[in-house]
Amino acid sequence: MNRETLMQLRKAELLELARRADVRGRSSMTKAELTEAIIAARRRENDPPDAESEATGPDAGSATGGLPFTIPGVSPDDRAQARARRSALEERLAGYVDQSEHCPWRSIEGHPCGLPIVAGTDRCGLHGDGTISDRAVPLTGTLGFSAWPALWRQLSLATYDVDPFGLDPVVAEMAWHVLNGLYYDYFRVQVEGIEHVPTEGGAVLVANHGGALLPYDGAMLNLAVMNESAVPRRVRVMATEIFNMLPSVSHLYRKVGATYAAREDAREILRRGHLLGVFPEGERGFMKPVWEAYRVGRLGRGGFAELAEEAGVPIVPVAIVGAEEVHPAVMVSKRLAGLVRVFFPDQRVEEIALSLNLVPLPIKWRIRFLPPVMPGDPGGTLDSLDQLERAEEIRGSIQDALDDILANRRTAF
Repeated sequence: MNRETLMQLRKAELLELARRADVRGRSSMTKAELTEAIIAARRRENDPPDAESEATGPDAGSATGGLPFTIPGVSPDDRAQARARRSALEERLAGYVDQSEHCPWRSIEGHPCGLPIVAGTDRCGLHGDGTISDRAVPLTGTLGFSAWPALWRQLSLATYDVDPFGLDPVVAEMAWHVLNGLYYDYFRVQVEGIEHVPTEGGAVLVANHGGALLPYDGAMLNLAVMNESAVPRRVRVMATEIFNMLPSVSHLYRKVGATYAAREDAREILRRGHLLGVFPEGERGFMKPVWEAYRVGRLGRGGFAELAEEAGVPIVPVAIVGAEEVHPAVMVSKRLAGLVRVFFPDQRVEEIALSLNLVPLPIKWRIRFLPPVMPGDPGGTLDSLDQLERAEEIRGSIQDALDDILANRRTAF
């Protein structure tokens, strides 16, 4: 039974075939993902050596846009599911781009754009109406490193504008292609409740924080909405202050869509109808030691609740399992924080976490979006006590979701 025949079957029939082939995770797969997983399972059954080399060989990652190496502990079923999910994403996003027509824009020097147009318009994402800052649609119509030559050309010509917060759509798309390797192949992120994220208009996404070395949770939160939402959108994550002060790093963060942890920037992001991602636990959550993993701390003073109320947008609580285990912090040092302040005197770093591993562990992530907390009267405000009560309500819902996810997962890997 070939791919075309399988795609004509009903989902219930595909699920039965997947059950017979012992495909793991089949209940959460789409039709396209089930089809690819069944084909991969049959290849392994009929010709195990060739099937395995196809799934794990050195060229497998480059062919599918995934990682070009095998990850220890990641099963063949996980690899097959990653390829199926990536193929389904690319097929869905291709519908936003008309590759039969090319953007007519030309620079002053006469350089043609060459990118395909956004479906339903006569321009590409770079030279269109500016929705590229909110919609996460691939400029070339494809995902993967094969798109990089066209992106490098646009980057070198610099014929487009960044948005007011520093987002460079070409650099952001390059990062998207790279980070998808982590999202699909390494962390194998599983997402629940994506329907709670608005497909238009502003919202504040509030999540628990962790990482110790790098803020992977901000990147994976962004990719979850870009890759899984019915309408692919960017999340403008407010970066921890320490990353805003580091040379080059802060510049790159803004280019890929992050923004300063500044109230005025947050207000403007929401006013423009974008999604705002915040991690109110801040530095203390990021530097959380392993024995405090998944214990949600105080969510600041509840400033995010005031922002949402002022803008009249919902708050979407998000529970993230994975970030607090990729670099288990075995020690938290105030002395190292003092050393950081010697070189960066403007920093307000109180503690530095130390982890035994520099390479992140291949933890399987779970991200659960919870039902939104709707605002009150448009343009309303919250006093300090109301902000704290709203923040505690959000903290409690995130903690309950984390406890539920942890109680039901069989293994961290």
